Amino acid sequence: MRSLAAAARDASRALAVAPTEKKDRALAEMAKALRRRARAILEANAEDLALARREGKNEAFLDRLLLDKKRLETTAQAVEAVRSLPDPVGEVVDSWRRPNGLRVQKVRLPLGVVLMIYESRPNVTSEAAALCLKSGNAVILRGGKESRRSNRAIATALAFGLSAAGIPEQAVQLVPTVEHEAMLELLSLEGLVDLCIPRGGEGLIRFVAENARVPVVKHYKGVCHVYVHQSADLAMAEEIILNAKAQRPGVCNAAECLLVDRKVSETFLPRAGRRLSAAKVELRGCPETVVILRRAKVPVRPALPGDFGHEFLDLVLAVRVVRDIGQALEHIARYGSAHTEAIVTNELSAADRFGREVTASAVMVNASTRFNDGGELGLGAEIGISTSRLHAFGPMGLRELTAQKYLVHGDGQVR
Repeated sequence: MRSLAAAARDASRALAVAPTEKKDRALAEMAKALRRRARAILEANAEDLALARREGKNEAFLDRLLLDKKRLETTAQAVEAVRSLPDPVGEVVDSWRRPNGLRVQKVRLPLGVVLMIYESRPNVTSEAAALCLKSGNAVILRGGKESRRSNRAIATALAFGLSAAGIPEQAVQLVPTVEHEAMLELLSLEGLVDLCIPRGGEGLIRFVAENARVPVVKHYKGVCHVYVHQSADLAMAEEIILNAKAQRPGVCNAAECLLVDRKVSETFLPRAGRRLSAAKVELRGCPETVVILRRAKVPVRPALPGDFGHEFLDLVLAVRVVRDIGQALEHIARYGSAHTEAIVTNELSAADRFGREVTASAVMVNASTRFNDGGELGLGAEIGISTSRLHAFGPMGLRELTAQKYLVHGDGQVR
């Protein structure tokens, strides 16, 4: 692991000064290689899926693991989208002149070597590689055992792309083992690894945070809420909660809890409950929710104390009736994970208050939580969604993979 990280450090120095044209050519070749080697990648993914099914993994897990022709093409397009974005390296963020004539600039530079530790989703392999390459960083990719065949096939394709563009293959390296000892060693490599980004379940994030001696940006769990305000367009609210919960329940920006203002609960909950039940969503409600839904003959289970604040990553939704926006905000402050929160309202003052008081990496007003995604927000792709509030908060794109240095020009000034 130390040798692998040292090779990444050497490659990062070359990448830091690589011209944009060279990095863009590598990204174009990487996208081509993903398409050329699609058959090998999909065959490897089929093996990973077959093993996961034998191990009894649930449908949401299998969905995160799945690659098909459409998803693989989307992955290649994400690499091309990163290629089309402006190169952040060398960007002058700010500049000013001091009274003594010194000209001060703040300029973006790469972080160096990024260690990416992730589970399940093989598309992270190519998206993390593309983002790190464009931002001038070498990346060490440590995927989970459940997707190791898919990751290996994708990494092989990426290596072809790097080689075709004359970029050192050590700029993108896949850790060849899934043993915990290897991960622990990588997490200890101060001076070789500049930043670790863990992306996966709560257990993985805690393990990395507790064992790392290198800086960590946490992609923590996504306990996302949708709050239906008393002024909401209820038809709109139905569509938003259905999309937020049921489109892809196994991802971090899926809704895990629905909060409904008491003044509209008798009207909204039965109609939304029927739509969600038809989509095979299991509803777990507070006592007031249970009374309303059972009266309307909508299937519902009483919520257990642990259901609020829980990331189900499945077709399960906690539901609570709240008396007003104040109680909704109190609930989110207690149970939210600073990932994504949404309000459905036609009242400007309610939208403003929600946006001002909620602490989350993204706050949605009359839109699904599913839009907290690098591609959807115009970042091309994302390496993760930071919930740390230090260095980066929200989807991490190219700019979030850079630091800033001061560049000072003078003409002989001394202090």
